[in-house]
Amino acid sequence: MFSLSRRYAKSPVARDGILKNVMISKKNERGIGRRIVLASSGLLAIVLATSGVPAQTVGDDSVPTVGLDIPKNLQIFGKLDPNVRKPTAIVNETVITGTDVDQRVNLIIAANQLKLNPEEHDRLRLQVLRSLIDETLQIQQAKTAEVTVASDEINQSFSRVSQQFNKTEAEMRAYLRSVGSSERSLRRQIEADLAWNRYLRRKVEPFVNVSDEEVKGIIDRLKAAQGTNEYHLKEIYLSAGPDRAQQVFDNMRQMIQDIQKGAKPFEYYAQFSEATTRSTGGDLDWVGTAQLSYLPDSLAEAAKKMEVGEIAGPIEVPGGFSILYLVDKRQVLMADPRDATLTLKQLTVRFPPGMTQAAATSKVAELETATRAMRGCGAVAKVAADLNAEVVDNASVQVRVLPPKLQDMVLKMQVGEATPWFGSPTEGVRSLVLCGRDDPPAGGLPQAEQVQTRIEQQRVNLRAQGVLRDLRRDAVIEYR
Repeated sequence: MFSLSRRYAKSPVARDGILKNVMISKKNERGIGRRIVLASSGLLAIVLATSGVPAQTVGDDSVPTVGLDIPKNLQIFGKLDPNVRKPTAIVNETVITGTDVDQRVNLIIAANQLKLNPEEHDRLRLQVLRSLIDETLQIQQAKTAEVTVASDEINQSFSRVSQQFNKTEAEMRAYLRSVGSSERSLRRQIEADLAWNRYLRRKVEPFVNVSDEEVKGIIDRLKAAQGTNEYHLKEIYLSAGPDRAQQVFDNMRQMIQDIQKGAKPFEYYAQFSEATTRSTGGDLDWVGTAQLSYLPDSLAEAAKKMEVGEIAGPIEVPGGFSILYLVDKRQVLMADPRDATLTLKQLTVRFPPGMTQAAATSKVAELETATRAMRGCGAVAKVAADLNAEVVDNASVQVRVLPPKLQDMVLKMQVGEATPWFGSPTEGVRSLVLCGRDDPPAGGLPQAEQVQTRIEQQRVNLRAQGVLRDLRRDAVIEYR
Protein backbone atom coordinates (compact mmCIF):
# COMPACT_ATOMS: atom_id res chain seq x y z
CA MET A 1 0.00 0.00 0.00
CA PHE A 2 0.95 3.61 -0.47
CA SER A 3 1.89 4.59 3.06
CA LEU A 4 2.44 8.14 4.09
CA SER A 5 3.17 8.43 7.80
CA ARG A 6 0.12 8.66 10.03
CA ARG A 7 1.11 12.28 10.59
CA TYR A 8 0.10 12.88 6.98
CA ALA A 9 -2.92 10.55 6.90
CA LYS A 10 -5.29 13.19 5.53
CA SER A 11 -4.03 12.36 2.04
CA PRO A 12 -6.68 10.49 0.03
CA VAL A 13 -3.94 8.73 -1.90
CA ALA A 14 -2.48 7.50 1.36
CA ARG A 15 -5.67 5.49 1.69
CA ASP A 16 -6.04 3.99 -1.77
CA GLY A 17 -2.39 3.69 -2.82
CA ILE A 18 -3.23 3.97 -6.49
CA LEU A 19 -0.03 5.09 -8.13
CA LYS A 20 2.36 2.75 -6.37
CA ASN A 21 0.07 -0.23 -6.69
CA VAL A 22 -0.32 0.00 -10.44
CA MET A 23 3.03 1.38 -11.53
CA ILE A 24 4.64 -1.86 -10.42
CA SER A 25 2.78 -3.80 -13.07
CA LYS A 26 4.95 -6.87 -12.81
CA LYS A 27 2.97 -9.68 -11.17
CA ASN A 28 3.75 -10.13 -7.49
CA GLU A 29 5.88 -13.24 -7.65
CA ARG A 30 5.45 -15.69 -4.83
CA GLY A 31 8.50 -17.68 -5.91
CA ILE A 32 10.48 -19.03 -3.02
CA GLY A 33 13.84 -17.73 -4.18
CA ARG A 34 12.85 -14.05 -3.97
CA ARG A 35 12.01 -14.22 -0.27
CA ILE A 36 14.30 -16.98 0.93
CA VAL A 37 17.38 -14.80 0.43
CA LEU A 38 17.53 -13.69 3.99
CA ALA A 39 18.84 -10.22 3.32
CA SER A 40 15.27 -9.30 2.31
CA SER A 41 13.46 -11.21 5.02
CA GLY A 42 12.71 -8.09 7.05
CA LEU A 43 14.58 -9.35 10.10
CA LEU A 44 17.64 -7.18 9.55
CA ALA A 45 15.85 -3.88 9.96
CA ILE A 46 13.76 -5.11 12.88
CA VAL A 47 16.41 -6.58 15.14
CA LEU A 48 19.08 -3.89 15.11
CA ALA A 49 19.55 -2.64 18.63
CA THR A 50 18.69 0.69 20.20
CA SER A 51 22.21 1.56 21.34
CA GLY A 52 23.60 4.90 20.23
CA VAL A 53 20.36 6.92 20.17
CA PRO A 54 18.50 7.98 23.31
CA ALA A 55 15.02 6.53 23.57
CA GLN A 56 12.10 8.95 23.59
CA THR A 57 9.98 8.56 26.73
CA VAL A 58 6.37 9.39 27.49
CA GLY A 59 5.32 11.20 30.64
CA ASP A 60 4.27 9.06 33.60
CA ASP A 61 0.70 10.36 33.57
CA SER A 62 0.02 9.79 29.89
CA VAL A 63 -2.38 7.07 28.81
CA PRO A 64 -2.12 5.68 25.28
CA THR A 65 -5.30 5.84 23.24
CA VAL A 66 -5.29 2.25 22.07
CA GLY A 67 -8.83 1.23 23.01
CA LEU A 68 -7.70 -0.47 26.23
CA ASP A 69 -8.73 0.24 29.80
CA ILE A 70 -5.31 1.30 31.14
CA PRO A 71 -5.25 3.19 34.48
CA LYS A 72 -3.32 6.44 34.69
CA ASN A 73 -1.32 5.51 37.76
CA LEU A 74 -0.49 1.93 36.88
CA GLN A 75 1.78 -0.24 39.01
CA ILE A 76 3.79 -3.16 37.63
CA PHE A 77 3.81 -6.25 39.84
CA GLY A 78 6.72 -8.56 39.14
CA LYS A 79 9.35 -8.34 36.44
CA LEU A 80 9.25 -9.38 32.80
CA ASP A 81 12.66 -10.54 31.68
CA PRO A 82 12.70 -11.94 28.12
CA ASN A 83 16.07 -13.55 28.81
CA VAL A 84 14.47 -15.90 31.33
CA ARG A 85 12.81 -17.80 28.48
CA LYS A 86 15.00 -20.10 26.51
CA PRO A 87 14.58 -19.80 22.75
CA THR A 88 12.52 -22.98 22.57
CA ALA A 89 8.77 -23.33 22.07
CA ILE A 90 6.09 -25.95 21.50
CA VAL A 91 3.50 -24.70 19.00
CA ASN A 92 0.37 -26.84 18.95
CA GLU A 93 2.57 -29.82 19.90
CA THR A 94 5.22 -29.01 17.25
CA VAL A 95 8.61 -28.45 18.88
CA ILE A 96 10.90 -25.56 17.95
CA THR A 97 14.29 -26.32 19.46
CA GLY A 98 17.12 -24.04 20.43
CA THR A 99 19.09 -25.58 17.58
CA ASP A 100 16.39 -24.48 15.12
CA VAL A 101 16.75 -20.91 16.32
CA ASP A 102 20.56 -20.97 16.33
CA GLN A 103 20.78 -22.33 12.79
CA ARG A 104 18.43 -19.70 11.39
CA VAL A 105 20.21 -16.91 13.28
CA ASN A 106 23.59 -18.09 11.97
CA LEU A 107 22.37 -18.11 8.37
CA ILE A 108 20.95 -14.57 8.66
CA ILE A 109 24.19 -13.29 10.17
CA ALA A 110 26.29 -14.98 7.46
CA ALA A 111 24.06 -14.01 4.52
CA ASN A 112 24.00 -10.36 5.60
CA GLN A 113 27.60 -10.26 6.92
CA LEU A 114 26.34 -8.83 10.19
CA LYS A 115 28.49 -7.88 13.16
CA LEU A 116 26.16 -7.81 16.16
CA ASN A 117 26.85 -6.91 19.74
CA PRO A 118 25.33 -9.19 22.44
CA GLU A 119 22.18 -7.06 22.77
CA GLU A 120 21.58 -7.08 19.02
CA HIS A 121 22.23 -10.82 18.88
CA ASP A 122 19.64 -11.49 21.61
CA ARG A 123 17.11 -9.36 19.79
CA LEU A 124 17.72 -11.25 16.57
CA ARG A 125 17.16 -14.56 18.36
CA LEU A 126 13.81 -13.41 19.71
CA GLN A 127 12.71 -12.20 16.27
CA VAL A 128 13.82 -15.47 14.67
CA LEU A 129 11.82 -17.41 17.24
CA ARG A 130 8.71 -15.39 16.32
CA SER A 131 9.34 -16.11 12.64
CA LEU A 132 9.73 -19.84 13.30
CA ILE A 133 6.46 -19.83 15.25
CA ASP A 134 4.72 -18.16 12.28
CA GLU A 135 6.23 -20.69 9.87
CA THR A 136 5.01 -23.55 12.07
CA LEU A 137 1.49 -22.11 12.17
CA GLN A 138 1.48 -21.68 8.39
CA ILE A 139 2.55 -25.27 7.77
CA GLN A 140 -0.03 -26.55 10.26
CA GLN A 141 -2.84 -24.50 8.73
CA ALA A 142 -1.94 -25.70 5.24
CA LYS A 143 -2.05 -29.33 6.37
CA THR A 144 -5.41 -28.75 8.04
CA ALA A 145 -6.72 -27.56 4.67
CA GLU A 146 -5.16 -30.66 3.02
CA VAL A 147 -2.54 -28.57 1.26
CA THR A 148 0.71 -30.47 0.89
CA VAL A 149 4.13 -29.73 -0.57
CA ALA A 150 5.96 -32.57 -2.31
CA SER A 151 9.64 -33.27 -1.64
CA ASP A 152 10.45 -32.68 -5.31
CA GLU A 153 9.09 -29.13 -5.08
CA ILE A 154 11.26 -28.40 -2.05
CA ASN A 155 14.27 -29.88 -3.87
CA GLN A 156 13.67 -27.61 -6.87
CA SER A 157 13.35 -24.54 -4.66
CA PHE A 158 16.49 -25.48 -2.74
CA SER A 159 18.33 -25.66 -6.07
CA ARG A 160 17.08 -22.17 -7.05
CA VAL A 161 18.14 -20.72 -3.72
CA SER A 162 21.59 -22.28 -4.14
CA GLN A 163 21.89 -20.57 -7.53
CA GLN A 164 21.04 -17.23 -5.92
CA PHE A 165 24.01 -17.78 -3.63
CA ASN A 166 26.10 -18.66 -6.75
CA LYS A 167 26.61 -22.21 -5.47
CA THR A 168 25.78 -25.74 -6.49
CA GLU A 169 23.54 -27.74 -4.18
CA ALA A 170 26.54 -29.57 -2.74
CA GLU A 171 28.39 -26.29 -2.21
CA MET A 172 25.28 -24.81 -0.58
CA ARG A 173 25.09 -27.68 1.90
CA ALA A 174 28.75 -27.22 2.77
CA TYR A 175 28.26 -23.47 3.12
CA LEU A 176 25.31 -23.92 5.48
CA ARG A 177 27.35 -26.25 7.68
CA SER A 178 30.30 -23.87 7.65
CA VAL A 179 28.23 -20.96 9.02
CA GLY A 180 26.55 -23.05 11.71
CA SER A 181 23.27 -23.59 9.87
CA SER A 182 21.88 -26.64 8.06
CA GLU A 183 20.05 -27.79 4.97
CA ARG A 184 17.15 -28.83 7.20
CA SER A 185 16.69 -25.27 8.48
CA LEU A 186 16.56 -23.81 4.98
CA ARG A 187 14.21 -26.54 3.76
CA ARG A 188 11.85 -25.76 6.61
CA GLN A 189 11.65 -22.14 5.52
CA ILE A 190 11.08 -23.23 1.91
CA GLU A 191 8.29 -25.62 2.94
CA ALA A 192 6.53 -22.94 4.98
CA ASP A 193 6.66 -20.46 2.10
CA LEU A 194 5.38 -22.93 -0.49
CA ALA A 195 2.66 -24.32 1.77
CA TRP A 196 1.36 -20.92 2.83
CA ASN A 197 1.22 -19.53 -0.71
CA ARG A 198 -0.57 -22.63 -1.95
CA TYR A 199 -3.04 -22.34 0.92
CA LEU A 200 -3.74 -18.70 0.01
CA ARG A 201 -4.30 -19.59 -3.64
CA ARG A 202 -6.86 -22.25 -2.72
CA LYS A 203 -8.62 -20.76 0.29
CA VAL A 204 -8.30 -16.99 -0.04
CA GLU A 205 -7.85 -15.91 -3.66
CA PRO A 206 -11.14 -17.40 -4.93
CA PHE A 207 -13.08 -15.11 -2.58
CA VAL A 208 -11.37 -11.87 -3.62
CA ASN A 209 -13.29 -9.81 -6.17
CA VAL A 210 -12.51 -6.52 -7.91
CA SER A 211 -15.22 -4.62 -9.76
CA ASP A 212 -14.83 -3.08 -13.21
CA GLU A 213 -15.71 0.32 -11.71
CA GLU A 214 -12.73 0.13 -9.33
CA VAL A 215 -10.37 -0.72 -12.17
CA LYS A 216 -11.72 2.07 -14.36
CA GLY A 217 -11.36 4.59 -11.53
CA ILE A 218 -7.71 3.70 -11.02
CA ILE A 219 -6.90 3.92 -14.73
CA ASP A 220 -8.61 7.32 -14.95
CA ARG A 221 -6.53 8.64 -12.05
CA LEU A 222 -3.35 7.28 -13.62
CA LYS A 223 -4.23 8.95 -16.91
CA ALA A 224 -4.70 12.27 -15.13
CA ALA A 225 -1.32 11.92 -13.39
CA GLN A 226 0.63 10.77 -16.46
CA GLY A 227 3.96 12.58 -16.85
CA THR A 228 4.05 13.97 -13.32
CA ASN A 229 6.93 13.17 -10.99
CA GLU A 230 6.88 10.54 -8.26
CA TYR A 231 9.37 10.35 -5.41
CA HIS A 232 10.22 7.22 -3.42
CA LEU A 233 10.99 8.67 0.00
CA LYS A 234 12.09 7.44 3.39
CA GLU A 235 11.86 9.57 6.52
CA ILE A 236 13.07 9.60 10.11
CA TYR A 237 11.09 11.95 12.35
CA LEU A 238 11.87 12.92 15.94
CA SER A 239 9.82 15.32 18.00
CA ALA A 240 11.63 18.16 19.75
CA GLY A 241 10.36 20.86 22.08
CA PRO A 242 12.18 24.16 22.47
CA ASP A 243 14.12 22.85 25.46
CA ARG A 244 15.73 19.97 23.55
CA ALA A 245 15.65 21.08 19.91
CA GLN A 246 19.42 21.52 19.68
CA GLN A 247 20.10 18.12 21.23
CA VAL A 248 17.77 16.36 18.78
CA PHE A 249 19.22 18.35 15.88
CA ASP A 250 22.77 17.32 16.81
CA ASN A 251 21.76 13.67 17.25
CA MET A 252 20.13 13.60 13.82
CA ARG A 253 23.14 15.25 12.21
CA GLN A 254 25.28 12.47 13.69
CA MET A 255 22.84 9.90 12.26
CA ILE A 256 23.29 11.38 8.79
CA GLN A 257 27.07 11.27 9.10
CA ASP A 258 26.96 7.61 10.18
CA ILE A 259 24.66 6.70 7.27
CA GLN A 260 26.81 8.52 4.73
CA LYS A 261 29.95 6.80 6.04
CA GLY A 262 28.25 3.42 5.81
CA ALA A 263 28.60 2.81 9.55
CA LYS A 264 24.90 1.93 9.81
CA PRO A 265 22.10 1.74 7.24
CA PHE A 266 19.20 4.20 7.10
CA GLU A 267 16.84 1.48 8.33
CA TYR A 268 18.82 1.17 11.55
CA TYR A 269 18.02 4.71 12.64
CA ALA A 270 14.49 4.49 11.22
CA GLN A 271 13.72 2.18 14.16
CA PHE A 272 13.88 5.26 16.40
CA SER A 273 11.58 7.36 14.25
CA GLU A 274 8.41 8.60 15.93
CA ALA A 275 6.46 8.32 12.69
CA THR A 276 4.32 5.22 12.15
CA THR A 277 6.55 4.22 9.23
CA ARG A 278 9.31 3.12 11.61
CA SER A 279 8.05 -0.49 11.30
CA THR A 280 8.83 -0.39 7.56
CA GLY A 281 12.24 1.23 7.81
CA GLY A 282 10.85 4.77 7.49
CA ASP A 283 9.42 4.07 4.03
CA LEU A 284 6.91 6.68 2.83
CA ASP A 285 6.67 4.77 -0.46
CA TRP A 286 6.04 6.52 -3.79
CA VAL A 287 4.73 10.05 -3.32
CA GLY A 288 3.32 11.81 -6.37
CA THR A 289 3.67 15.51 -7.08
CA ALA A 290 0.10 16.11 -5.94
CA GLN A 291 0.68 14.21 -2.69
CA LEU A 292 3.74 16.31 -1.78
CA SER A 293 1.27 18.96 -0.61
CA TYR A 294 0.30 16.66 2.25
CA LEU A 295 3.86 16.73 3.57
CA PRO A 296 5.19 19.70 5.55
CA ASP A 297 6.33 22.42 3.15
CA SER A 298 9.97 22.01 4.18
CA LEU A 299 9.95 18.29 3.30
CA ALA A 300 8.11 18.84 0.01
CA GLU A 301 10.61 21.48 -1.12
CA ALA A 302 13.57 19.29 -0.13
CA ALA A 303 12.19 16.28 -2.02
CA LYS A 304 11.87 18.30 -5.26
CA LYS A 305 15.53 19.40 -5.09
CA MET A 306 17.13 16.10 -4.04
CA GLU A 307 19.05 13.72 -6.28
CA VAL A 308 18.49 9.97 -6.13
CA GLY A 309 20.46 8.48 -3.24
CA GLU A 310 20.76 11.81 -1.43
CA ILE A 311 20.01 12.32 2.28
CA ALA A 312 18.74 15.71 3.44
CA GLY A 313 18.40 17.05 6.95
CA PRO A 314 17.87 17.60 9.72
CA ILE A 315 14.86 19.45 8.28
CA GLU A 316 12.69 21.43 10.68
CA VAL A 317 9.05 20.35 10.57
CA PRO A 318 6.12 21.12 12.89
CA GLY A 319 6.93 19.55 16.25
CA GLY A 320 10.47 18.43 15.51
CA PHE A 321 12.96 17.48 12.81
CA SER A 322 13.08 14.99 9.92
CA ILE A 323 15.74 13.27 7.85
CA LEU A 324 14.67 12.61 4.27
CA TYR A 325 16.17 10.01 1.92
CA LEU A 326 15.31 9.93 -1.79
CA VAL A 327 15.45 6.28 -2.81
CA ASP A 328 14.28 6.77 -6.39
CA LYS A 329 12.45 9.14 -8.72
CA ARG A 330 10.35 8.57 -11.83
CA GLN A 331 7.56 9.97 -14.00
CA VAL A 332 4.15 8.35 -13.91
CA LEU A 333 3.58 6.05 -16.89
CA MET A 334 6.69 7.34 -18.68
CA ALA A 335 9.71 5.31 -19.72
CA ASP A 336 12.55 5.72 -17.21
CA PRO A 337 15.98 6.11 -18.87
CA ARG A 338 17.51 4.31 -15.88
CA ASP A 339 15.70 1.15 -16.93
CA ALA A 340 17.98 1.00 -19.98
CA THR A 341 20.19 -2.09 -20.23
CA LEU A 342 23.87 -1.44 -20.90
CA THR A 343 26.68 -3.47 -22.39
CA LEU A 344 29.83 -2.47 -20.53
CA LYS A 345 33.51 -3.28 -20.37
CA GLN A 346 35.25 -2.47 -17.11
CA LEU A 347 38.95 -1.66 -17.00
CA THR A 348 40.66 -2.12 -13.62
CA VAL A 349 44.18 -0.99 -12.75
CA ARG A 350 45.72 -2.07 -9.42
CA PHE A 351 48.24 0.14 -7.67
CA PRO A 352 51.27 -1.23 -5.80
CA PRO A 353 51.00 -1.27 -1.98
CA GLY A 354 52.03 1.95 -0.26
CA MET A 355 51.45 4.15 -3.28
CA THR A 356 51.03 7.79 -2.23
CA GLN A 357 48.05 9.91 -3.16
CA ALA A 358 50.26 12.15 -5.30
CA ALA A 359 51.66 9.19 -7.24
CA ALA A 360 48.16 7.76 -7.69
CA THR A 361 46.88 11.09 -9.02
CA SER A 362 49.74 11.24 -11.54
CA LYS A 363 49.06 7.66 -12.66
CA VAL A 364 45.33 8.36 -13.11
CA ALA A 365 46.19 11.33 -15.36
CA GLU A 366 48.10 8.92 -17.63
CA LEU A 367 45.17 6.50 -17.62
CA GLU A 368 42.76 9.30 -18.55
CA THR A 369 44.90 10.21 -21.56
CA ALA A 370 44.84 6.59 -22.75
CA THR A 371 41.07 6.10 -22.43
CA ARG A 372 40.24 9.45 -24.05
CA ALA A 373 42.28 8.41 -27.08
CA MET A 374 40.53 5.04 -27.26
CA ARG A 375 38.37 4.52 -30.36
CA GLY A 376 35.40 2.40 -29.30
CA CYS A 377 35.08 -0.92 -27.53
CA GLY A 378 37.11 -2.74 -30.16
CA ALA A 379 40.22 -1.00 -28.84
CA VAL A 380 39.65 -1.96 -25.20
CA ALA A 381 41.82 -5.09 -25.35
CA LYS A 382 44.81 -3.21 -26.77
CA VAL A 383 44.49 -0.33 -24.29
CA ALA A 384 44.11 -2.80 -21.42
CA ALA A 385 47.32 -4.57 -22.49
CA ASP A 386 49.21 -1.28 -22.66
CA LEU A 387 47.96 -0.26 -19.22
CA ASN A 388 48.32 -3.72 -17.65
CA ALA A 389 44.61 -3.50 -16.81
CA GLU A 390 42.07 -6.24 -16.09
CA VAL A 391 38.98 -6.35 -18.31
CA VAL A 392 35.51 -7.55 -17.25
CA ASP A 393 32.61 -7.78 -19.72
CA ASN A 394 28.96 -7.44 -18.73
CA ALA A 395 26.22 -7.31 -21.33
CA SER A 396 23.19 -6.84 -19.06
CA VAL A 397 23.65 -4.02 -16.57
CA GLN A 398 20.64 -1.85 -15.76
CA VAL A 399 21.53 1.80 -15.31
CA ARG A 400 19.62 2.02 -12.02
CA VAL A 401 21.83 -0.58 -10.29
CA LEU A 402 24.89 1.65 -10.70
CA PRO A 403 25.80 4.23 -8.03
CA PRO A 404 23.85 7.48 -8.58
CA LYS A 405 26.93 9.44 -9.71
CA LEU A 406 27.73 6.82 -12.36
CA GLN A 407 24.08 6.69 -13.48
CA ASP A 408 24.09 10.35 -14.47
CA MET A 409 27.44 9.89 -16.17
CA VAL A 410 26.63 6.87 -18.37
CA LEU A 411 23.26 8.30 -19.42
CA LYS A 412 25.11 11.21 -21.03
CA MET A 413 27.70 9.00 -22.78
CA GLN A 414 27.77 7.83 -26.37
CA VAL A 415 28.63 4.27 -27.35
CA GLY A 416 32.42 3.85 -27.30
CA GLU A 417 33.05 6.47 -24.63
CA ALA A 418 34.60 5.72 -21.24
CA THR A 419 33.88 7.17 -17.82
CA PRO A 420 36.54 9.02 -15.87
CA TRP A 421 38.58 6.71 -13.67
CA PHE A 422 37.24 6.17 -10.17
CA GLY A 423 38.41 4.24 -7.10
CA SER A 424 41.17 4.62 -4.52
CA PRO A 425 44.92 4.00 -4.18
CA THR A 426 44.28 0.97 -1.96
CA GLU A 427 41.57 -0.72 -4.06
CA GLY A 428 42.71 0.39 -7.50
CA VAL A 429 40.87 2.46 -10.08
CA ARG A 430 38.28 1.56 -12.70
CA SER A 431 36.74 2.93 -15.85
CA LEU A 432 33.55 1.79 -17.60
CA VAL A 433 33.42 1.71 -21.40
CA LEU A 434 29.93 1.89 -22.93
CA CYS A 435 29.62 -0.67 -25.72
CA GLY A 436 25.86 -0.67 -26.21
CA ARG A 437 22.55 0.47 -24.76
CA ASP A 438 19.04 -0.93 -25.12
CA ASP A 439 16.55 1.76 -24.14
CA PRO A 440 13.43 0.77 -22.20
CA PRO A 441 10.08 0.53 -24.00
CA ALA A 442 7.88 3.59 -23.96
CA GLY A 443 5.58 3.93 -20.97
CA GLY A 444 1.83 3.72 -21.19
CA LEU A 445 -1.33 2.95 -19.29
CA PRO A 446 -1.47 -0.54 -17.80
CA GLN A 447 -4.01 -3.00 -19.09
CA ALA A 448 -7.21 -3.44 -17.05
CA GLU A 449 -6.16 -7.03 -16.30
CA GLN A 450 -2.88 -5.81 -14.79
CA VAL A 451 -4.68 -3.34 -12.54
CA GLN A 452 -7.19 -5.97 -11.48
CA THR A 453 -4.45 -8.48 -10.68
CA ARG A 454 -2.58 -5.94 -8.61
CA ILE A 455 -5.61 -5.05 -6.50
CA GLU A 456 -6.45 -8.72 -6.02
CA GLN A 457 -2.93 -9.41 -4.78
CA GLN A 458 -3.16 -6.59 -2.25
CA ARG A 459 -6.43 -7.89 -0.89
CA VAL A 460 -5.10 -11.42 -0.68
CA ASN A 461 -2.12 -10.13 1.29
CA LEU A 462 -4.38 -8.24 3.69
CA ARG A 463 -6.53 -11.31 4.27
CA ALA A 464 -3.43 -13.43 4.73
CA GLN A 465 -2.28 -11.11 7.49
CA GLY A 466 -5.67 -11.47 9.14
CA VAL A 467 -5.56 -15.26 8.94
CA LEU A 468 -2.08 -15.34 10.48
CA ARG A 469 -3.22 -13.03 13.31
CA ASP A 470 -6.10 -15.42 14.04
CA LEU A 471 -3.74 -18.40 14.03
CA ARG A 472 -1.44 -16.69 16.52
CA ARG A 473 -4.39 -15.80 18.74
CA ASP A 474 -5.77 -19.33 18.81
CA ALA A 475 -2.47 -21.20 19.01
CA VAL A 476 -1.32 -23.06 22.11
CA ILE A 477 2.32 -22.01 22.53
CA GLU A 478 4.46 -23.18 25.41
CA TYR A 479 7.86 -21.56 25.95
CA ARG A 480 10.63 -23.44 27.71
